[in-house]
Amino acid sequence: MSEPHFVRSLPQHSGLVARPGLRRLQSDPILWVLLVTLILYGLVMLYSAVERDMDIVGGQVARLCLALVLMGMAAQVHPARYLRWAPGLYAAGVLLLVAVLLAGVTVKGSQRWLELPGIGRFQPSELMKIALPLMIAWYFHDRPLPPTFKDLFRVAALIGLPVGLIILEPDLGTGILALAGGLTVVFLAGLPWRWIVYGSLAGVAMAPALWFALQPYQQQRILTLFDPDKDPLGAGWNIIQSTTALGSGGLFGKGLHDGTQSQLKFLPESHTDFIVAVIGEELGFTGVAALLILYLLIVARGLVIAAQSKHTFGRLAASSLTMVFFVYLFANIAMVAGLLPVVGLPLPLVSYGGTSAITLLLGFGIIMSIHGHRS
Repeated sequence: MSEPHFVRSLPQHSGLVARPGLRRLQSDPILWVLLVTLILYGLVMLYSAVERDMDIVGGQVARLCLALVLMGMAAQVHPARYLRWAPGLYAAGVLLLVAVLLAGVTVKGSQRWLELPGIGRFQPSELMKIALPLMIAWYFHDRPLPPTFKDLFRVAALIGLPVGLIILEPDLGTGILALAGGLTVVFLAGLPWRWIVYGSLAGVAMAPALWFALQPYQQQRILTLFDPDKDPLGAGWNIIQSTTALGSGGLFGKGLHDGTQSQLKFLPESHTDFIVAVIGEELGFTGVAALLILYLLIVARGLVIAAQSKHTFGRLAASSLTMVFFVYLFANIAMVAGLLPVVGLPLPLVSYGGTSAITLLLGFGIIMSIHGHRS
């Protein structure tokens, strides 16, 4: 069959009609067990990283319980509703990002938050980790695939607008995650390999221009990656301490609560961005390997659910949301290991924090919905 006649997209309503009436609760027991196991693992390590401060741990438990409830609720919503809601979620996310730039709350030099009465402070860019992949999946769901050049041009605009607004906050880490979610949908929609090669070459050619578009502190982080010892007490401190903690744990680690780098405050942000260094120091290679296996099982399950979906929207949405989780994981561990610049991304569902956990678990709720309504 020649390429012009190749169509992988299903009709708009094929497999995506919300049927009325009572239905059994939708879920995926395998994904539930894996995610809860990961959360419990994270709580144990958080307890050690914050020096057994039960106030911090208790607050994290409350946020994670809320996130799990929201995940269960999201799993009950039919994928057809997510398909209809995708443009509205995307538009709302873009408007909130504009509001952040106009009237956002500035913390540590970055204007990333909105303060709303009765709701409190929240980070709108987190919404785009879900809204952007759903929007691109919505765009492709009833179109012939592979995409045409015109389709790619439109999708590039849909991706570039929110990603650009996020980077302007500035929040390069979250911008990269949102970009990864959107590009994953484009890739899985059947993008020809020659276009991928051309795009990669264009990206390399644009690198010098992109360098000058970065903030000075972002340039410093990249330079520090290649030579952290140039400023060991300043810009290089984080990478030096994190790699020292990881390497000092050996095969089985020093034991819970017995890490020197974290417990003696040498390791910065030990309960957030650099918690995997605490795991490496206190549980050693074995503890990190067990964590990575757990993460990879979650990613594999998400991709299996995507492959089993009988409609284009479900396949693209589930796979892209899974890959956002994977990129989150990869970026954090590579950052702590000194393989990527420090970009301020927490370890998913393990680091302290509620907003990212809620966003990620809502994404897994959508994946469970796609799994439960696949017939």
